[in-house]
Order: sequence, then C-alpha cells, then structure tokens
Amino acid sequence: MVPRHAILRLSSKEHALQPLSWLLLLAAAVCLATKASGQDASGPAPTSEDTSSDDPGTAVTLFDHSSTTRWWVSGQMNFIGQGHGSFPAEYSGPNSLKNTPEFAVSQVLTLYTGYELTPNLQVLTDVEIAAGHGISDALGVAGFTNLDVVRNPDLGKAPYLARAIFRYTIPLSDDKVEAQRSWLDLRTEVPARRIEIIAGKFSLADFFDLSDVGSDSHLQFMNWCDDQNGAWDYAANTRGYTDGAIVQYIAPRWAVRFGSTLMPKVANGIYLDADLARARGDNLEFEFHPAPFRHQASVVRLLSYVNHANMGSYRGAIDEFREGLVSVPDITAVRQQGRVKYGFGVNLEQDLPDHFQGFARWGWSDGHNESFAYTEVDRTGELGIDVRGNAWKRPVDKLGIAGIMNGLSGDHREYLALGGLGFLLGDGTLNYGTERIFETYYTAHLWRGFFGSVDVQHVTDPGYNRDRGPVWVPSIRLHIDY
Repeated sequence: MVPRHAILRLSSKEHALQPLSWLLLLAAAVCLATKASGQDASGPAPTSEDTSSDDPGTAVTLFDHSSTTRWWVSGQMNFIGQGHGSFPAEYSGPNSLKNTPEFAVSQVLTLYTGYELTPNLQVLTDVEIAAGHGISDALGVAGFTNLDVVRNPDLGKAPYLARAIFRYTIPLSDDKVEAQRSWLDLRTEVPARRIEIIAGKFSLADFFDLSDVGSDSHLQFMNWCDDQNGAWDYAANTRGYTDGAIVQYIAPRWAVRFGSTLMPKVANGIYLDADLARARGDNLEFEFHPAPFRHQASVVRLLSYVNHANMGSYRGAIDEFREGLVSVPDITAVRQQGRVKYGFGVNLEQDLPDHFQGFARWGWSDGHNESFAYTEVDRTGELGIDVRGNAWKRPVDKLGIAGIMNGLSGDHREYLALGGLGFLLGDGTLNYGTERIFETYYTAHLWRGFFGSVDVQHVTDPGYNRDRGPVWVPSIRLHIDY
C-alpha cells in the first residue's frame, strides 16, 4: 500500500534527491544488470511482511525478526525513478500528462513498530517520510503509474504518523492456525474462527481489496489500478489514511468485514471531517476460499462501498454551464453536504501450476458525484499473472504482467469534454476513449533485504483522451526491507 501499502501524496517541489538516494538507484541498476548467480532457496516469493532466514543468501530482510518477542520493529525504504519520452498530443490542458520528456524520482521511508499488550490485544504504529514527486505531478492519467506518489504538490517531507492501530481479537474456537508475523499482525498463530476489531488510524487498503499478486507496490506492480481497484473511491486523506474502525469475522473458508471511516472535508483534502453523521465511508467485503481445483488455492472477494461527503455533482456542474452561469463547468462550485457515492468491486485470485498465480479485478461506481479520494475511475477491469523464478533457479524473484481498462460514466466524461477539471484530469476538452494500460515488471532479490525492479508501462488514451498518447513509461525501483 503500499499496500498493503497506502498511497502517499508527495511534494512536487522536491526536484532532486540526496546523493545517497541516487547511489542506491544506481546500485539497483548495476545489480540487475550484472547479478547472475542462482539462489538455493525454495519456498514462496517474498512480500514486505516476510521474515528472514539464517542464510543471508535467502533472507529477505536485512535483520532477522524474532517470532517470540512481544514487540516488533522493522522498516522499509522504497526508491522509484520513472520517466517517459515525447508522445503525440493534439492539445494539452492544466491537468494533462506532459507530452515532453520528463523524469521523476520518489522515495518513501517507513518505520514500523508494534507491541502485544495481551495475547489478544496489540498496538501497531508506523511513521513515514515521503519525498520526491511523480511525472507531471501525478496528473493526466487515471491509472497513474506510481502508487508511491499522488496529487498534492504542497505537502512537505517532514515525518508523519501514518498508522496508529489497536487490534483486538475475540477467539471463537480453541483450534489455532499458523499465521505469518508482520508489521500489521504480531501473532504467529491465530484462532481458526475469530472476531477482530481494528480501530485507529490506518489505510482501508490495509484490510480491504487485498491480493497476493497485486497489492504491494514496493515489490509487485506500480500502477494504482493494478494494486487497488480504481473504481473504489475509498475514504482517505491526501496521504491515503483515515480514522475509523473495522470489524471482521474470520473463519477457515470465509470472512466478512465492515469498516466505517472518516472522509476528507474536500476532495483530495488532508483534513478529515469528524462528523460521522454527515460524512463517512462505509465498506463491506465478503471473502471466500472455494476449492474448485485440487491443491490450487482460490480466493473471491466481493466489495461494496458507500461514501457520504460534501461532494459536487457532475450533472449539476454541467447544468450551470448550459444555463450560462459559468464559462466552464466547475464541480467544486456545486458541492453539497450529504451527497452519496457508491460502488462495487470483485477481486479474484487463483494459484496455478508451476509457481504461477493469476488475479483479476472488476469495479463500478455510480459516477454521478465527484471522484473524491482516490482517482477518476468509474469503471475498471484488470487481469494479470505473476510467476516466481523457480524455473531459472531464482525462486525469490518475481515476474508480473497485467492489463487494465478504465472508463468513465456519461456525466463524468461530458463534464471533462466541456472543459471541467477534476483533481486529477482535465485536458480542456475530451475525445473520449477507454484508458488502457499494460504493465510488466521483474523484481530481483539482490541480497538479504535488497530488491531491485525494472518496470515498463504502456498507456493508451491517457486521461481517456484519444487525442493524446500513447506513451511508454519505464521505471526502476530499489526496495530495502530491514
């Protein structure tokens, strides 16, 4: 989130990183180009929550993490360099992706801490530092190409509290199942049936719409709509976090979770509205673990959400323009407290033979009221696959390929075609077409907690505009787990 890394809005004024960051990026490029020796490790590919082994050649964190202590300390550093060359554009507007060459670097540093107050109660916190910026200040593409950067050029790089979570478990069975200890849950075993209550400051993407194949932007795909459902306009402030509570019931073959959290006061705003009676985001997800194929795990997640907030109406903004009251439609001028936006999502995972995994997402939102917290997507479909590197004797490496198709509601596309601006899109006019994105990456385990990745994305009709693009966006990433 990230996700489980949450999205982070970074400052566009940080046009250069410290020399150490550039050296780390250079080291990643050199290692990816020259490292050829195989690894003897076997087992699953790593995520950011994996723990270390005794062999430094197979360990996936710089430092080993105890499985018996009541406390937890770990961290991550993530550096992404991303750019693009010139591409065709008949015109550009204030929120367009620049059609001239550009390059941007982002960095996110995170320190995770946790403590088990009792066997059933733990407190988890993390502090983050974010710097750098995204190409075009993260404007002009609905499925933006780097989840570590989003849309606010005014946020600085001072440390901030990202999460402060109380996680309480009510056991409903004596049977225990093994659990992987991580920064988000300190237990090594949990009751097979249980109720969990999560309260505090967190990202909804820490708990909803998860995917083993497409949720970790620091080791897997980088695109917003590969790592999360683009049509899920989930409650969050500018940095991607919110305050609230989640209750989930978990059984061996299924689970259900409900969360109610604070919405921002304005679209993409840093401040949250504390009045739950007038503004909140309600999320409900059912998770099933069917077994249609022997020895091949499957997961089905069904998500719905309803947001209440001080939103503008696309149709209301269009009507004001048609009546000659404004020169261009302005959704911020027709905001009204208590408006509702709702949507649905489907999330599928399927283990496949020979260390392959497949995943898919589908999402839909009503698209009447403004995109408020995540991105300007009303319809989305996603299909992808990844494979571990066992076949070439690098079982900790991963290769992934995915395709995304994004679309807008009729009101949303008309609003943009008439010159309206969203918080992400607005070329001044719009020759509408679905936004189509292809992404592929390769992540190499370099040594202990060091991972290097190369990533390439191809965006057709960026910002849903047939008069702009296509554009190739290559990236390089260095990730460090400690």
